[in-house]
Amino acid sequence: MFGKNPISKPVNHDGNKLEVVNIFKTLQGEGPYAGYPAIFIRLGGCNLQCKFCDTEFDNFKEMNLEGITEEVTKLVAKDNIPLIVISGGEPLRQPIEKLCKTLLKAGYKVQIETNGTIRRELPKKVHIVCSPKIKNKKYYISKDLLDYADCFKFLISKKGEYSKLPKLDTSKPIYIQPIDSYNNKENLANQKYTMELALKHGYIYSMQQHKILNIE
Repeated sequence: MFGKNPISKPVNHDGNKLEVVNIFKTLQGEGPYAGYPAIFIRLGGCNLQCKFCDTEFDNFKEMNLEGITEEVTKLVAKDNIPLIVISGGEPLRQPIEKLCKTLLKAGYKVQIETNGTIRRELPKKVHIVCSPKIKNKKYYISKDLLDYADCFKFLISKKGEYSKLPKLDTSKPIYIQPIDSYNNKENLANQKYTMELALKHGYIYSMQQHKILNIE
């Protein structure tokens, strides 16, 4: 959280147990499914340390696959919510292939947001939102990643290294989202600057709706 988290390396195992922070019902606040009711499965740990990250993902517990899907089923049954978002941290740090297959088989729509630095062979029906981050003063965006993701979401700041966007040779949707600096003046500047970039390049402006609504 805020770049103070330990860097957690990718792990490889059979995927029958995963490190889970929590499982909860909310509205998806960002990207292509913004505003959609969703069940979030927030996984623990991240392989990056982003100073602006405001998500708590280090306090997790190990859950088996059956326990995860049972909790999801209970939450879905109350309101018939079809969208499952697997988030983090960095969700692809753990082997989530089996979880994705199980959720898809049960008839759910599955979305994942990843920083794009870790690749796993997920089912084609999984919706992959790639939100690249800057590491060592540059974005990690490979040709393989352009084919892998369904869309891209970039965080924008009026000042600093996130003030410039990389050029992407892709026809896939690109969302841009102002960084929350926890400073009203800076946030207004970030929002205005993001709007200007959206109008200039034809990108899609994304707001963090969950923060506006003050929900998780």
